[in-house]
Amino acid sequence: MAKTAAVQHMRENEAIPDIDIYCGTATPEMARIVAERLGRPLGRREVDHFADGECHVQIQESVRGRDIYIVQSTCPPVNEHLMELLVMIDAFRRASANRITVIMPYYGYSRQEKKSTGREPITAKLVANLLTIAGANRVVAIDLHSPAIQGFFDIEMIHLTAISLLANHLRTHIDVHDAVLVTPDTGRVKVAEMYANLLNVPLVVMHKRRSGERGEGVEVGVVVGSVEGKHPIIVDDIIATGNTIITCAKTLLDAGAVPNMTVVLTHGVFSPAAEERLAMPEITQIVLTDTIPFHTPSLQQKTAVLSVAPLLSEAILRLHHGRSISELFRNMPEEFPV
Repeated sequence: MAKTAAVQHMRENEAIPDIDIYCGTATPEMARIVAERLGRPLGRREVDHFADGECHVQIQESVRGRDIYIVQSTCPPVNEHLMELLVMIDAFRRASANRITVIMPYYGYSRQEKKSTGREPITAKLVANLLTIAGANRVVAIDLHSPAIQGFFDIEMIHLTAISLLANHLRTHIDVHDAVLVTPDTGRVKVAEMYANLLNVPLVVMHKRRSGERGEGVEVGVVVGSVEGKHPIIVDDIIATGNTIITCAKTLLDAGAVPNMTVVLTHGVFSPAAEERLAMPEITQIVLTDTIPFHTPSLQQKTAVLSVAPLLSEAILRLHHGRSISELFRNMPEEFPV
């Protein structure tokens, strides 16, 4: 038994000659680090555009029979990066790749996962269909806006989380003695509980109501839990306009919270409006991942960007060798539904 385990360990730590890592133009630095950690060169491809804006991709090496991993977040400009990804998948499929795995750290259109009013699309499902029809065999994403999106796929869908990564950073870089974990959305209480349990801090839940044509306006109705004299750690998965965070921050201050707040998120979409709102001095620290490249110089001094490349490279290694992905999250206070 010991000999078998030793042989398996040796094989898993050898170079992996039959997988190739490629990327689009959305997250090339992340892809480079992932490939480097796996001991593989980043695959050569050319992405350009015709005069009318059509995307063109050419794979510049043979991929017949290969195990292909495409690293591409569908971050802004979302439509451009999504179309680029679909064209790349089609190119690999027509070049007879053995298996195509899409590594999509940020799943664009994930906030359109249900109909909020009549005559609306469910675009998160449409994106799942497009990836499948293009020829993807498997999709890997990090912290989906709604875990139910996993059910939109008729191919294998692997859902990873950066909660442990973010919580570990908080534990080692801030004093959680007088902290409270705040979720601005009742729909994300389960995720907030994971953070609260990992940090061993109380949980405060805020009930928000959305207003406006596309629900971009935010009003906070009820704060469940005490924040007086406490240091709030506000957690969310995506920040786009910053409306939710800034409204919650002002409500917490009115309720007696200390004007020393930490905002934690996975995906920093950060529109210009969000950049301005998050600059409020009461928000002293922002912690996020690099699922979307961080290009916000005005917030750089108070922002910590954590790399998800180690998580992705380990997931790729485990997928390639047919090993458990759930083991990556064995330190979570409860099982994460990979």
